[in-house]
Formats: sequence, structure tokens, C-alpha cells
Amino acid sequence: MFSNAFRSTVQLRAGACSFSTTRLLLAGRPKIYTKTGDKGTSALFTGERRPKNDVVFDALGTNDELSSSIGLAREFCLDQGEEVKGIVGQLEQIQCLLQDVGSNIATPRDSATAPRLARTEFDADGQHVEDLETWIDAMDQELPPLTSFILPSGGKAAAALHVARSVSRRTERMVVPLAQEQRVDRSVAIYLNRLSDYLFTCGRFAAMKAGRQEVVYKKPRAPRVKKTAAVPEE
Repeated sequence: MFSNAFRSTVQLRAGACSFSTTRLLLAGRPKIYTKTGDKGTSALFTGERRPKNDVVFDALGTNDELSSSIGLAREFCLDQGEEVKGIVGQLEQIQCLLQDVGSNIATPRDSATAPRLARTEFDADGQHVEDLETWIDAMDQELPPLTSFILPSGGKAAAALHVARSVSRRTERMVVPLAQEQRVDRSVAIYLNRLSDYLFTCGRFAAMKAGRQEVVYKKPRAPRVKKTAAVPEE
């Protein structure tokens, strides 16, 4: 396959392009679809195949959703401007780390070989959690004290960060049982727990920098029921 693709490239550079040459070029490029999951199973990093509704794939899928929601929030932060520039870089770093989280989840700690376990170990020294805590503390110093429950609000970037925070909580709920069964590194669950705190603080920080008021929870009043005059019995 490689030699055919190489030969076709040379022909293209020489101006000898044809339909068959183009097909050869495409043949040397891996396809997006593999059809290996058409029967309802998918492979872990160890090569083991499991049903797609396995708890491991629930955790992997939710982790992927978390990264996607952070990506959307990051785009809104880019639109907001320089005042949240620091958040943008942090969010990108977090998305990269979530790829590593996925590798850890996809490598069952109770059955994988030692080399694969070492290759997919996550935050063994707790440095990534410390980074989140440092970022949280830095933002919290600028934020007004939190005295009431707040609703997801404060502009598009802030609201999107709150969405990501709720997905982080859901990802953690998926991972905790796996960590308790020692199928996922406990450090993954700890990181996701701290990540939700970070995203909550980010949401507040983005709202403040946008000059937007956060919506405070107010207990709705029960509707007043009009009293009707009693009808005397006949």
C-alpha cells in the first residue's frame, strides 16, 4: 500500500494525474470508519472487546462529552476577549489531560499488562490536581464572596462553563464505581472532582470579567389561592 501511494505521489508531481492514481492515493489513507463496531462491541486499549453499553464505555463516552463541552466553553471564552485569556490556555490543557483520562479508563487496571498500566497511569504525583487548586485559588481571590446559591448564568462563556461543570460531575459519578473496584486509577476520580470545582469557579470568574450579574436563587412563592365564600347547605 505504501509503495503504491508513493508511486502515485510521484506521478502526480510529474503531472500524470488520473482517476486511478487518485484512487491509489486514497487507498493509502486510513478510513475514518472501521465497521468493527457494527455488531455492538468496541475494543479497549488492551484489545479486549466488550459490549458498547459496558460501564467502561459509559465512562469513556461521558468523558468525551466533558471534553466537548469544555471545548465549546473555551470558544465562548475566546469570543469574550483578553480578560479571560488565562482561562483559555488552562481549558486547552485540561482537554489534553482528559485524553489521558480516557486512556486510563480504557485500560482496566485489574487486567492490563504492566507496560500498558505504566503507559496509561494518570497523575500519580497529584500535580494536575495541584494545578487546578492553584488556578481556583488565584481566581477566587478576585471574586466576591459566595453568599447565596447561584444559577448557571453570567453570559455565554460563564453559562457554558457551568454546563461543563455539570458534565464533569456526571463523569465523576461514572468513574467512582470503577475506581472503587480498582479498574480505574483513584487519581482519575480525584481529578474529576477537583475539575468540577475549577469549572464552577471559572464560570463565576467569566461572569465577573464580562461585567454580568450572576442570577441568584430565590425560592419561588407558592401561588395564592383565592378564598371562596362557603355556600350554605339547603
